[in-house]
Amino acid sequence: MAKRTKIAAPQMPVPQSDVEAAAAVARIGELMRELERIKGRGEDQVAAIAAEVNATSAPLRARLRAETEGLRTFCEANRSRLTDQFKRKTVTFETGTAAWRARPASVTLRDKVDEIIGRVKALGLTRFVRTKEEIDKEAMLREPALAKSIVGVSIGSAGEDFVVEPLQMAEAAA
Repeated sequence: MAKRTKIAAPQMPVPQSDVEAAAAVARIGELMRELERIKGRGEDQVAAIAAEVNATSAPLRARLRAETEGLRTFCEANRSRLTDQFKRKTVTFETGTAAWRARPASVTLRDKVDEIIGRVKALGLTRFVRTKEEIDKEAMLREPALAKSIVGVSIGSAGEDFVVEPLQMAEAAA
């Protein structure tokens, strides 16, 4: 049989009377209050640091927005040339890339779902209805022209995002 290793029990004060127990309760309360004070001071320090970081970084964020919008304006004005007559969505510069990213299409239901389900079923377009009686927006996105013909359904514009991805310093030096 394997020999058991004994682990020393943690040293703790054990009250021996009601008076000592009451004193222990008082000490525990003081320790808890001190922990709350320390936690409060820490939260105050974190809030102060966050405020300082916010204030310090605000001008940089404003410059970043301005630089990005300036680059976006340039790229939009020269998009045809930069994307080889719209054949590409990414432009590569010496220091990084700029790209137009297509957002996925979305389906918006303007009327109550039950009413649209009734219209979809009446038109025989049950593939737009899931078994649990909800509109299958993915199916509508696959057939947007047909889905738009249903009263109360519109297919939102996919849109696109403008993305700037600077190269890291090590990549730019290479």
